[in-house]
Amino acid sequence: MSSSSDQPIEGANGEIQAGRYYGRGIPYLTIDGYPGKLIAIEGTDGVGRSTQIQLLREWLEVKGYGVVETGWTRSRLMQPTIELAKSSNTLNKLTFVLLYATDFADRLEKEIIPALKAGFVVLSDRYIFTALARAGVRGVGRPWLRSLYGFAIAPHLVFYLKVDVETLIGRVLASRGMDFWESGMDLKHGDDIYDSFRTYQNKLLREYASMADEFHFRTVDARRSVEHIQEELRRQVATFLEASDRMSEAVYAR
Repeated sequence: MSSSSDQPIEGANGEIQAGRYYGRGIPYLTIDGYPGKLIAIEGTDGVGRSTQIQLLREWLEVKGYGVVETGWTRSRLMQPTIELAKSSNTLNKLTFVLLYATDFADRLEKEIIPALKAGFVVLSDRYIFTALARAGVRGVGRPWLRSLYGFAIAPHLVFYLKVDVETLIGRVLASRGMDFWESGMDLKHGDDIYDSFRTYQNKLLREYASMADEFHFRTVDARRSVEHIQEELRRQVATFLEASDRMSEAVYAR
């Protein structure tokens, strides 16, 4: 008799084929055979995701690919609500999770799936792994979280921009400074925002590390220069897209 740990995970798990729903998906939106590709750039705050996505988008468009960009909390439906809720610094952990899940669901239906259907390359600044990491740090159960995000689509590529906490602290202090949520102040690690940031970000990095193998993260050293990181991203994306294009041409030639 198999134990519960031997049972397949319902919802988001790394065994799902890229381009398919992790779980039941959105019942009225079938996605089989869509020609577009979904590429997610993950990593904690301050690693340079947005910069890399902008550079990657420009390069892909020069190469002739249509590109659509999406990002965390950019849903027109949910962005104002999330900003208002965060400004009060009173979100409990389940409200936190459900607001972000609603934001993602809205963007998935209105932005990501239509773009994939039309053959675009979708660049996602963060994906569900951000939600899994942040909620995991806050003690939300993993099985429930993964079931919740069963409507998500497994990306074709996930790049994880990895950085150590000391490098991260230097970057954040040199740019915009530390805020309540990025520092995990809601977790009440202490009154000092600097110490809370260090503790919280260390926990986030452990959550990301726990998902890296399962979800096939392509880990990129984010301590390097913007140019070196972009060069590596372009090399890996080019290899993937060229192979995908050859496969599509072979199918059409039959």
